[in-house]
Amino acid sequence: MNTSSLDVEEQEPRSVVDDVVAQMRELISERGLTVGDQLPTEKELCEAFGASRNTVREAMRILKAYGVVKVRQKVGATIVDNRMSSAMEMFSFNVMEISRDTFSDIQGFRCLLEVSSVEELFDKITDEDIGDLRDINAKLLTTEGVEFAAEQDFLFHTRLIQVLRNKAILDVYGLMKPVILRIIQKGKTRRTFENDTYREHEEVIDAIAARDRIAYQYLMKTHLEAGYAHFNVTDPFPEKPK
Repeated sequence: MNTSSLDVEEQEPRSVVDDVVAQMRELISERGLTVGDQLPTEKELCEAFGASRNTVREAMRILKAYGVVKVRQKVGATIVDNRMSSAMEMFSFNVMEISRDTFSDIQGFRCLLEVSSVEELFDKITDEDIGDLRDINAKLLTTEGVEFAAEQDFLFHTRLIQVLRNKAILDVYGLMKPVILRIIQKGKTRRTFENDTYREHEEVIDAIAARDRIAYQYLMKTHLEAGYAHFNVTDPFPEKPK
């Protein structure tokens, strides 16, 4: 048996499973199944797709990993919508170390959302939003531990993103939470959050309350780029060739 024929044989089981996954998704769509609805039994799926029990089970595991179904004993498979949380878990698993380049990319993206969108932010923000931001920031003074302080810091920025009233943007921001938290924590101590982060947030809020667009953009950009120094000092990555 030559190598090419062996490769084809090894790929066939995966192709069969992929086909069944596609058929299951078509079945869900055609029957108009939605969150909370039950999928047919394993036996019924095998008969419908002409597939083996193992193939159907593997396809179900893939759908479960995608956050599309939940499988329970004696209950079977139920349609769910955990796609975002599943994606966040996979993203978190793959985030190991943060390089200086990653820091620049992520903070650059955050600047687009939190700095460049100043006009939309100022048009949509309400007194209630500003009050929430102050309440969230105040908790930085009482939250214990760097990890909990980082969560509170992230919550502050998430609450600001919510002002845009755009679920897609908010979902993407949530998806990036694991890497953003690592960036927030980099080189910081509990005292850093109490002194620097809290003060910088308050200055940003004051600029928003005063509807001072220039001050807001300067303060937020400076705040987001502040952590860059930690990567220069503790992680001396080589500069990109010019």
